[in-house]
Amino acid sequence: MIEKEQVEREAGDGHGDDARELARLQQRMASLDTPGVVDLLGRMSRDDRAVAFRLLPKDRAVEVFEDLDPALQGELISGLRADTTSELFRELDPDDRAPLLDELPAGVASRLLSGLSRTERDYTTALLGYPADSAGRRMSPEVAYVRTGTTAADALHRLRMIGDHVETIYTVPVLGPGRCVEGVVSLRRLMVSDPDTPVEDLMSEATTVRATDDRERAAQTVRDGGYVAVPVVDAENRLLGIFTVDDAMRVLEAEDDEDSARVGGAEPLRRPYLSVPIVRLVRARIVWLLVLIVAATLTVGVQSYFEAELDQVVALALFIPLLIGTGGNAGSQAATTVVRAMAVGDVRPKDLARVVGREITTGFLLGGALGIVGVLPAMAVAGRDVGLVLALTVVCVCTLATTVGAAIPMIAKRIGIDPAIVSAPFISTFVDTTGLILYFSIAKVVLGI
Repeated sequence: MIEKEQVEREAGDGHGDDARELARLQQRMASLDTPGVVDLLGRMSRDDRAVAFRLLPKDRAVEVFEDLDPALQGELISGLRADTTSELFRELDPDDRAPLLDELPAGVASRLLSGLSRTERDYTTALLGYPADSAGRRMSPEVAYVRTGTTAADALHRLRMIGDHVETIYTVPVLGPGRCVEGVVSLRRLMVSDPDTPVEDLMSEATTVRATDDRERAAQTVRDGGYVAVPVVDAENRLLGIFTVDDAMRVLEAEDDEDSARVGGAEPLRRPYLSVPIVRLVRARIVWLLVLIVAATLTVGVQSYFEAELDQVVALALFIPLLIGTGGNAGSQAATTVVRAMAVGDVRPKDLARVVGREITTGFLLGGALGIVGVLPAMAVAGRDVGLVLALTVVCVCTLATTVGAAIPMIAKRIGIDPAIVSAPFISTFVDTTGLILYFSIAKVVLGI
């Protein structure tokens, strides 16, 4: 299946060193567990990855392929033979096929789908019908369930019959008329109960998520409740699939990576760093840098407007980088803290007033501490009056920066915008510009210029 003979034959045509290198690589991969092989492949170039993957035995190749990022799966699909890719695709679960199909050209995706059985094709296309960021896109439609009126013995018999063909049997939805979810029962509860006990007496209240719910919110439900899995239902509470804890953790990890990248002023890579082409690294960063360059022109405009004041007290210019850096750092700290708090559910948009109140106080205290530390060197360099201007400005800038840094992500969330997207460029622009206005305004009052 994995074209091992072809690789060895090509490497052996007059290239003994290459053959020995491939043998060492094959031996190294054989000594690693599946996560280790996945990490090794993620550090290789595209061509080397395809060669290395062909060296894996069939069963091992399937395990490794399932754990690769969808972007790397897509690259491998384009570098393997059609029969090999079809077999790999068939071995995937429906919820793993859906993100892979998003990475493939339409023609390749259509070919792979046509190679599935009717049932598997229906499962996969059903998931593709949900929005990319929904719980329905990440659920498994292959779910074990039991009906009301079933005894514990009958339920265990059913689970033994279908256990190899479903995602999990540890949390089992209990369905009433019309496939509506009435509750859930654990495998453990079924095993330790009297065989004749009806499942209605054993089931507990079901926590469900809707297929149209945001996948991050669904993942938080699984994590916060400590569930192994939760049923996924439609608007009428009918069972559609199951959302498991391993899928929830992948979703939360991806969302955390995305937020971290965007707070830092870049687009998420969605794949291992060493496998990312240089052009894509540039593309992931350049948009925000262009935005920040445009924003910097506002800072230049403010300095031009106060050019007369700068000419009178040249020492004011010495501390502009310090103020911009302090304000930007304070704002970024507040934004990162609030974005993280929203991601884990500690803070909600309705908490805006409380959060802003806390950050005003925090910013004032931070500014006071930094102003005290900075005023002495400023006095030594530029005199007492300029030192006083700097100290007052630092207090105002820190208070403003932490307030804006906390408020902007929460306002963005309330109006339906990803808070991580707007935080870095907007806070940097706003704090830099308003900080300079405050600086020169305070200087005019204190210095009488």
